[in-house]
Formats: sequence, structure tokens, C-alpha cells
Amino acid sequence: MNEYTYPILFGVIIGVTIRLVMLRADYRQYPTYLHGKVIHISLGFIAASLGTIAVPAIMELEFTAVTFLTIAASQFREVRNMERNTLTELDAYELVPRGNTYIEGIAIAFEARNYLVIFTSLLATLSFLVWNIWVGIIISFVCFFIVRKFMSGKTLKDIVNIEYVQPHFEGAGLYVDNIYIMNIGLPQRQEEIGEYGMGFVLTPKNFNVRSTIANLGQRQAILHDISVSMGVFRDSGTPALVPLIKRDLDDGRIGVFVLPQERDKEKAIKIIGAVPVLENAIRMPSESKANKEEGGLK
Repeated sequence: MNEYTYPILFGVIIGVTIRLVMLRADYRQYPTYLHGKVIHISLGFIAASLGTIAVPAIMELEFTAVTFLTIAASQFREVRNMERNTLTELDAYELVPRGNTYIEGIAIAFEARNYLVIFTSLLATLSFLVWNIWVGIIISFVCFFIVRKFMSGKTLKDIVNIEYVQPHFEGAGLYVDNIYIMNIGLPQRQEEIGEYGMGFVLTPKNFNVRSTIANLGQRQAILHDISVSMGVFRDSGTPALVPLIKRDLDDGRIGVFVLPQERDKEKAIKIIGAVPVLENAIRMPSESKANKEEGGLK
């Protein structure tokens, strides 16, 4: 044992703890229990070790040893690829798939969380060595709150108003409010949709949101989350019972048509409101130079 033993142990413990905080299986059941968690906890331990050991290496003027962080970066990029490939394979067997945009967001999040572990371990170890363990604990708590902030992004309830609207037929056309969804000709399917179907209209709160909810990946995320949380009345080979979202071309609203097994309007509104706003779907047309020169968009 030497002067760096306790700081290194402290940094590794803090880093692994932070990774455990960020690792939770929710309604999406990912990462799966138990093997998926073992993989990510192991990667979190490696990330914590890399961030911790970098500090003693710099203090001993072993600058070449820090270059292994670049190798770690390339390895964690492989984590993103692993998550993307795994979820894409699993998505093919979902009744209502996540979609590529949702999958890419999850994969990026897993890669980014390993970098957060590295920085947390590095700062915790550095504060331990420069000051003492109590300062290290304080810095660790600060990092913990920062990490929690990074984990909590925007949800749909922050950017749209959600209203329940009972789907209805006009001839063979299925509508949610005045938004056309699809054509259903079979009377049996129309009866099933009348019994199980639910509709929601999402109205954007500003012009930027119109582009965000128009994104096909964001729409698919809404359908997947509500179908996972409330069940779905369909099976493979029943295209007439597929949940769909269509857009009102005049004002940017979207009509959500779903067939949940649990018909609870208030719960469905809460679930839709809790759907994350996907980073890859966010658009800011009002920030363009041309729109700013014209006084912005409303």
C-alpha cells in the first residue's frame, strides 16, 4: 500500500456508485435483468478505474500513461455500437417497435454515462489527494446532482398540450378529431376499433415543437411507450390494428391513435406526457439566421 491506495479505492467506489445510480431498468425493461446489468456495471467499473488512475499518473509525471484514456474512448464507442445492434435486433420482434431514433438515443446515453463516470472518479480522486476525503465526498455529491440533471431531459408534456379525442369513422376513414389516420373497410375491424381505440391530439406550444413532433422517430417513441405501458390490442399479421400517428398539415398538430388493453384516459395522457423528447428529433427552425432577421416564427 502507498499514498495513492485509499484515493484510488475512493475514486473507484464513487464511480461505480454513480454508474449504479444511472443504471435502472424501467418500463422499457432495458437493460435486462440480470445479464444486461452485469455488463454495464463491469463497464462502469472499468470507466471508474480509468478516471481514478489518471490522477496519480499525472501527479507522478507519467503523462504517457494518460493516453490510455483515448483507448477508453474508442472502447466506449463500441458500447454504443453494441447497444444499437442489440436493440435493433430485439426491435424486430416488438409488436410496436421503438424505432431507430429511439434506439440511437438509448445507445448514445449508455456511452455518455461511462464518460460521466470517468469525470466523476477523476474529480473525486483529485479532491481527495489535493485536500482530504471530506472534500472528496462533497465533490462527489455535487457530481451526483449534476449527473441526475443530465439524466432528466425534457418530456412531451413540456412541449405539447395533450387532449383525449374519441376516434370516429367517416365512411371507411378513421379520424382523430379532424386528422385522417387510415382507411378501415372491414366492419369487424371498425367494431374492434370502436371498442378498444383511443385517440389523442398533441398541440405544439410553439413553432419549434411542430418540427420536433413531426419527426417520425419521435412519433414512433410515443406509440411504443404507450403500447408497452398499457398493452396493445393486436397481434402479428393484423395491419388494421396497428397504432398510428398522423399530422395535421395546417397547424402541425398530431393525432395519436392507439388500441391499449387498458382503457384509462388519464393514465394514457400521463404516459404520453412522460415520453422523452428524443435528442435526434429536436429541431429549432426559429433559431435560423433567416427567421431571426424576419423577426422569428410563432
